[in-house]
This record gives sequence, C-alpha cells and structure tokens, in this order.
Amino acid sequence: MSVAVFLADGFEETEALCPVDVMRRAGIDVVLAGVSGEYVTSSHGVTVKADVLLDSLPGDSSFEAVFCPGGMPGSVNLSQSWKVNELIVKTAQTGIVAAICAAPAVVLGPLGLLKGRNATCYPGCESYSPDIAFSSEGVVVDGNIVTGKSAGWAFDLGLTLVSMLRGDETAEKVRASIYYKD
Repeated sequence: MSVAVFLADGFEETEALCPVDVMRRAGIDVVLAGVSGEYVTSSHGVTVKADVLLDSLPGDSSFEAVFCPGGMPGSVNLSQSWKVNELIVKTAQTGIVAAICAAPAVVLGPLGLLKGRNATCYPGCESYSPDIAFSSEGVVVDGNIVTGKSAGWAFDLGLTLVSMLRGDETAEKVRASIYYKD
C-alpha cells in the first residue's frame, strides 16, 4: 500500500478527505485506516466508512507515506493509539510522514519527529509540543515530514504529497483538472 490515512473519531473531515481525494486523483493507492472502528465519525458529525480497520493491518505493513488529519478530539485519539504511533515512527525511517492542523503538535511532536525541524500547526495547539517553534506558514516540508496549518490548507497539502510521491508534473495535472487556483 502506498499511503495510510489514520481516521479516529473526532477527525476533521476536510483535512482528511481533501488530501485523500487529491492523492486518489493522482492514482495513488490510499487506504483509510479506521482507528476507532469501521465507521468513524468526524468532529462535525460526518461518518466515514474506513477501508480497513487499523488493527487488521499486518505488523510488517510498509507505506510510502502515512497521514494524520487533525481535528479534536481526533488528534488526541490518534496520539493514544499505540499502532498509529508505531506505524508513524516506522514510516519516518524510509517514507513520508504528514499531519495537519492539531495533529503535528498532538501526534508528531510527542513522538520526537519535529525536534530540530520546521513545522506548522493550528494556532493554539503549540502547547501540546512546547519545545517546537512552529511556523505560521500554511504547508511546511522539512525532509520527509510534511505539516499543514489547517483545513484551509488541505488542498495544498494534498498537492504537496502528490508532488513528493509522484512528481511535480502529476501534481500539476491534478491541480489543473480541478481548476485549483487557476
């Protein structure tokens, strides 16, 4: 599998589904891994059916990238999942780790993945990782770590991931096909 997107109850639906849509338009194999169950309810009451249960993924699962959408209490729920943390740390060794909104500070920061790196998060969430100097930028790429500020940056984050995973030309084709910032 190429990209795992972790969904826990309380996730922010735009931050999750917009990048998923953009990546799937680029032909990237994206799997929605349900942390809370097969059906996961967003912070705004939208219920999404996961492709797989997180617990059904084999322990030796390998991904090109993993992605944590934000939202509350979704980000906290992700941070409390041992398997989510394990897959993030494993993927960080060879692949891309992405998070948006609260998730960079709530999930990635405590794992030590942002130490000495540039990152962004939703304003007000910095207290979850007080040792990180977060940027106010919309999308920040530092090596293999990609962070996004908020739902308003979900398209940009998705296109950034497409560019990193399949190249700038593919990202531009997707951007043009949806007339984003045209």
